[in-house]
Amino acid sequence: MEVVTGAGGFIGGHLVKALLERGARVRAVDVRPPGEWHQRFDGAENVVADLRGLDACREACSGATRVFNLACNMGGIGFIEAYRAECMLNVLINTHLLVAARDAGVRNYVYTSTACVYNAAVQDRPDAAALREADAYPAQPEDGYGWEKLFGERMCRHFREDFGLTTRVVRLHNVYGPHGAWRGGREKAPAAMCRKVIEAVATGATGIEIWGDGTQTRSFMWIGDCIEGILRLADLDLPGPVNLGSSERVTIDRLADLAEALAGVRLARRYVLDAPRGVAGRSSDNTLLRELTGGWEPRTPLETGLAATYRWIEGEYRR
Repeated sequence: MEVVTGAGGFIGGHLVKALLERGARVRAVDVRPPGEWHQRFDGAENVVADLRGLDACREACSGATRVFNLACNMGGIGFIEAYRAECMLNVLINTHLLVAARDAGVRNYVYTSTACVYNAAVQDRPDAAALREADAYPAQPEDGYGWEKLFGERMCRHFREDFGLTTRVVRLHNVYGPHGAWRGGREKAPAAMCRKVIEAVATGATGIEIWGDGTQTRSFMWIGDCIEGILRLADLDLPGPVNLGSSERVTIDRLADLAEALAGVRLARRYVLDAPRGVAGRSSDNTLLRELTGGWEPRTPLETGLAATYRWIEGEYRR
């Protein structure tokens, strides 16, 4: 039995789909009611449970051979800066799931971490060097969410060392694609940018709002690459946390250019300098990932993935 927690979320839903397509038995677990899941599949055992509690985690892990822990209360930069304590409370999920997985004899525990664990001091300019796994220390992660995820990584390490639970930690970098949040405050930059352009076109607006000055840099990973990478790494003996992200670095202004090109418009930009903007520069160094996977890394160009994301959000907006 493959267990996916956070299965009602963006990445979790895509992972459940991929596992079912591989013929796996899947238990999909999420705290939200079924009508609020981004994707829900009849072929899975769909469970609504609050995994902050140990008893719920024990039920989720019963009979499991592998657990993919994607359960997390989080969102884009606006959300994680406004709800730091809520993000910190995610520590209950990973802690209780680790205990339950250990006690249930789970053979493989996969924890999805985040690039928010990296030291802010090495992300202080747009042209900052791509992040290597070692750059998480000395620790100075994103306040709230980043600290919780870094602690979760250490918990996985010590459960492996002290209890023999096979754990694998995958650090995800800015995942985007269809069937994710695109409004309401939890959406990430690619979805937010698509929505802003779509809304401007639909309403006849001549401009859009950009958080920050537009020079911030990021690398954005297509959801298909993310799922393939998680499944590849889940079957390997990892030396520690491993980056999973695109190495294609772009500015936020460039992201806006691509979204405008998809709509066939050019819009004025109002830069909101006091809005949440995150670090100045962040991208993924995939050296270790390539070494472990025989040369594989995410390669879907942002222009390609954003086009598919734009079309999906446009359909949702019209609907």
